[in-house]
Amino acid sequence: MITHNFLTVDDHNRDVSGMKYIYPVVSRRAGGVSIGINLNINNACNWRCVYCQVPNLARGTPPPIELDVLARELRSFLNYALHGDFMTRYVAEGDRQLQDIAFSGNGEPTSAKEFPEVLVLVEKVLREFNLLGEGQSHPIKVRLISNGSLMDKPAILNSMRHLAQCNGEVWFKLDAGTKAGIARINDVTLNPQSHIQRLQQCAEVCPTFIQTCMFGMDGKPPTDEDIAAYLALISEVKHVIKGVHLYGLARPSHQLEASRLSRLPAQWLESLAQRMRQLGFTVHVSD
Repeated sequence: MITHNFLTVDDHNRDVSGMKYIYPVVSRRAGGVSIGINLNINNACNWRCVYCQVPNLARGTPPPIELDVLARELRSFLNYALHGDFMTRYVAEGDRQLQDIAFSGNGEPTSAKEFPEVLVLVEKVLREFNLLGEGQSHPIKVRLISNGSLMDKPAILNSMRHLAQCNGEVWFKLDAGTKAGIARINDVTLNPQSHIQRLQQCAEVCPTFIQTCMFGMDGKPPTDEDIAAYLALISEVKHVIKGVHLYGLARPSHQLEASRLSRLPAQWLESLAQRMRQLGFTVHVSD
């Protein structure tokens, strides 16, 4: 009997490819296969979100990126995914569509000082495979999944302009509307108004979606006050963003707070999404 070890939306194991920087996932939000680029191979991030599924997460930035290794791995995996048996071996039939290249992984991608060079490299490789070519019926997306904390840096904003030219978009993290909420969820001291300004700067140069994780903590959902502050904050950028990716806990946290966290019912997320739609947002929900 043939057995299949298909990738699932519940397992984003970075080691499945055996590569240093490149890993495949089946992404519920992307709607198929996503080729991830993990620049933070040391599990270091400048935030520490309580729901983060990265084990042994540490504060910090990634080590120097070996650009030649990354380029070789990306070419190799694209060959495997497009021309080899990767899809039939590891992906269920309904998900066998390469949807995007995603800068994601085990920390904040833009904290790598080589990020602008990495983006140039990725564009070059994708053009070699004609994945960004004119007239493609299904041009691949290049997505940056970011906490947005460095979007006020000129070099990063320039890279966002470049990303926009590569059929790119940003998924920008915003989980709460108050300083206390951000501290509780993302474990950083952050002025919400400063963060929304970074979001606006990003959205003005590259298509940008807000990504928000909602969950229960100590058995309770976010309070009405939390939700009101969040809705008021994102309303400030409604005119420049493309939409909101609202999602719940899909995979277990590896942070100290893991036992305090719980999934919210699908109807709770959908109810919030409806409130957001009434305010004029396009909302995509993944429970």
